[in-house]
Amino acid sequence: MFDSLTKTFDGVRRRFAGKSKLTESNISEALREVRIALLEADVNFLVCKDFITACRTRALGSEVIKGVSPGDQFIKSIHDTLVELMGPEDPSIDWQKDSPTVVLMAGLQGSGKTTTCGKLAKKFLAEGKKPMLVAADVQRPAAIEQLKVLGQQVGVPVYAEPGESPPVICRNALEEAHTAGCDVVILDTAGRLHIDSDLMKEVSEIAKNTSPHEIFLVLDSNTGQDAVNSAKEFNETLELTGVIMTKLDSGNRGGAALSVKKVTGKPIKFIGVGEKLDNLAVFHPSRMADRILGMGDVVSLVEKAQDAIDEEDAEKAAKQLMAGTFTFVDFLKMLQMMKNMGPMKDILKMLPGMGANAAALDNVDDKEFYRSEAIIQSMTPHERVHPEILNMSRRERVARGSGVTVEQVHNLVRGFKQMRNQMKDMRKKGGMFGKMMNPMKALKKDQMKEVEKLEADGKSILGMPEFKSMRNSRGSRPGGKKKKNKRR
Repeated sequence: MFDSLTKTFDGVRRRFAGKSKLTESNISEALREVRIALLEADVNFLVCKDFITACRTRALGSEVIKGVSPGDQFIKSIHDTLVELMGPEDPSIDWQKDSPTVVLMAGLQGSGKTTTCGKLAKKFLAEGKKPMLVAADVQRPAAIEQLKVLGQQVGVPVYAEPGESPPVICRNALEEAHTAGCDVVILDTAGRLHIDSDLMKEVSEIAKNTSPHEIFLVLDSNTGQDAVNSAKEFNETLELTGVIMTKLDSGNRGGAALSVKKVTGKPIKFIGVGEKLDNLAVFHPSRMADRILGMGDVVSLVEKAQDAIDEEDAEKAAKQLMAGTFTFVDFLKMLQMMKNMGPMKDILKMLPGMGANAAALDNVDDKEFYRSEAIIQSMTPHERVHPEILNMSRRERVARGSGVTVEQVHNLVRGFKQMRNQMKDMRKKGGMFGKMMNPMKALKKDQMKEVEKLEADGKSILGMPEFKSMRNSRGSRPGGKKKKNKRR
């Protein structure tokens, strides 16, 4: 998603190289490129027009900051306007104390509505709620069975009443929720291939029968302006309380994500970032703006790592790696933890500066994880601890056992040894992050505050205490000692 936009913004930043200040002329030239990129991303025309006007006003009115390049100042204007366009951040739910909280899910067919119901149920369950899913989509074949399967996977009850009308099913489901002690009821309503009177009549009757506390519209982010037009019509009928954007991990347009808040006035509450049931995230306008502009999203990366990585194992591996005692046993554990974080391409995009390098990211192959895992698992326990004994005959045996070529075994062993040696050298020269973490100096202050908050809560970033040195990168060495300013 947003790859073309990210590439355009990176080019715009380069356009200002050598310029001494922002002028009306160079701002207009840059905004012309931005306008084209937004329209190609299928951003609503009126939204695009207002966005460009706001960016121009903000850029021309920005104060000259000593030491900050005109390109960075212009991108800051774009960033602030993007946050304003997509915000404010609002993941709140109108929880009820004395009765079940009713969440009505609406949307067109194919938007991922039923899957999103399962994701939402899993999220609420993790927050200590007791959700119930309601199969009120009697139009689409197998929709009820799909929701039942999702309910089993999440571990929540699913209410279904074959042969009954959706408004009655939903009304009866509320009574069942009271009896079963469920405090959240998620209504999966029917969708259509397009907006029609029957669809609107049915969903309106369901809303009338259940008086939902939240009405979320599920939109496929790849449908561009069509999604925005649908949101406008649904909002006129139902009075939405929020939007959930799906499939933000695929496609290349994303115009709906930039347009829907402006057109409907309703906040984007959550975003779907994958097919798994835990791939539902709170929408953060500032983080999304960072990713669109190629600044990465370090805070989300940290949160993802904390969910997927065992902190004790990661911290132990980090210490062994830098001490030079890291083995293939540890490397295998690290590979498996990294796999749990999701596709490597998506992880790399969260690093500052990587978003604009789409061509390089396209060459990232997650199959390398599985290939490396198979190679290590084909080694004997002794070989994993002592890779130096891997002579040619042993490597040929490992290659046969893992179904790869001998050259691929060579590459893994060679790369492993180089990594271990480099880490030992970097440790001697002032710490692992002395060289590697220079890009973190560009980390924005608001991201840094969020990272520090996670640290204050006792959560070690990526399981590595050395990562805390990011906080000191603006004037301290990784060891925590402040640099002394030398007068010249």
